Amino acid sequence: MISVAIAGGTVFGLLVLFLSGVWLLQEKIAFQPERGPYPLDAGIPRVEYVASDGQKLFAYIVRNAESSGGLLIAFHGNADLAIRQVEWATEVTTRTGVAVMLPEYRGYMGLPGKPTYEGSRHDAEAAYRYAIDSLRFSPARIAFFGHSLGTAIAAELAERHEPAALILQSPFTSAREMFAIVIGHTPAEFTWNTVARLHFDTRAKVASLDAPVSVAHGDTDRIIPSRMGQSVFDAARVTGEWLLVPGASHNDVEQRGGERYWRWLVSALAPLSATRSGETR
Repeated sequence: MISVAIAGGTVFGLLVLFLSGVWLLQEKIAFQPERGPYPLDAGIPRVEYVASDGQKLFAYIVRNAESSGGLLIAFHGNADLAIRQVEWATEVTTRTGVAVMLPEYRGYMGLPGKPTYEGSRHDAEAAYRYAIDSLRFSPARIAFFGHSLGTAIAAELAERHEPAALILQSPFTSAREMFAIVIGHTPAEFTWNTVARLHFDTRAKVASLDAPVSVAHGDTDRIIPSRMGQSVFDAARVTGEWLLVPGASHNDVEQRGGERYWRWLVSALAPLSATRSGETR
């Protein structure tokens, strides 16, 4: 009996230790800001603003917003930087005439603060408010884009402020299902319900939107499987364009997709062009 009790106590202790580790580490896994030195951003227009909790933030603006046909707010992935999206954003503006706003997250690119789930909501909200209040775009002239983790941040923002279009590249269905992939399906449900601090659920969010949802995914993505992207697209109340890129992994959908990718993105942004030309920016 004593040995059974000791064994039970050991198992319980290991479970507590495991749950404590998951509780403490989940946001460190979800958000992975790199340490400097950072790429130079000289000459790229940059705006600064403050989130509702006092966090100082900034974003890059690609193309003069005054002469644009709309605005695309693009959220990057967990181990990326806004500055690294400038070349992609420049191609977007060249092909569509749409300005691109590249917000940076707290804790990234030298910004103070610790990136968290709640922090990401504040950061996205602050970027949107700047677009509305300072850049003077009307909600009907704004679309959201996200890559990887950024897809979840964009989808949550879309639930609060419905955009003209929601464009997702390599999205995951939910934080819970990503956790199940990493940990294994048997203990995942109990574990996640016990310790979850990340409440991203992109599939549920797109099911409630009246904005068209477009999704692109690589069919050899080993970080977020393409079945998740397909599931998100299938769940959308209003579907835009689906693109599955053969041979593409998690970070090379644009390169592998080539002109197919750019046709997908231009089509996904069509709702901005469809807005009446006389409407307020």
